[in-house]
Amino acid sequence: MASITWIVIFLLVAVFAYYSTRMAKQANEDDLHDSGLAIVEFGRAFPNEAIRSLHATEDGRAVFVRLHDNKAGLMRNMRSHYACHLIEPGTVRVRDLPNGRGFAIEFLDAPFHNGEFTFATPIEAAEVSLWLLGNYVGHAERDAPAGAIPTA
Repeated sequence: MASITWIVIFLLVAVFAYYSTRMAKQANEDDLHDSGLAIVEFGRAFPNEAIRSLHATEDGRAVFVRLHDNKAGLMRNMRSHYACHLIEPGTVRVRDLPNGRGFAIEFLDAPFHNGEFTFATPIEAAEVSLWLLGNYVGHAERDAPAGAIPTA
């Protein structure tokens, strides 16, 4: 009888340990995909920039932001906070990844943000790459009248 009691107690402890580790892992994964926290952190870092749209990477470790004046930004999850970076025109090099759902970025002004970024769908990756492409347009070309051909 005593051995049955100990077996039941051991099983209850094992089930509790399994359940609690699964809950802790789920909580960590949920923290990675908190877009609300990313928006708050970006607003704190750049209070004069209005967010127009955002896309998180598949793993939730980075959020790309499109701003009101067609600028782009990046927020990298650093566990307890987001590191925010405003992408200036001409300061990034982008190459596509073979899977078609992401790209690798080299930041010339912030090399610690360099990395490969994969999105849930190729459509999201294409949209973010268009945001980054908009950063290559010079101010003279951006302010040119409609229908004008920019000069090189």
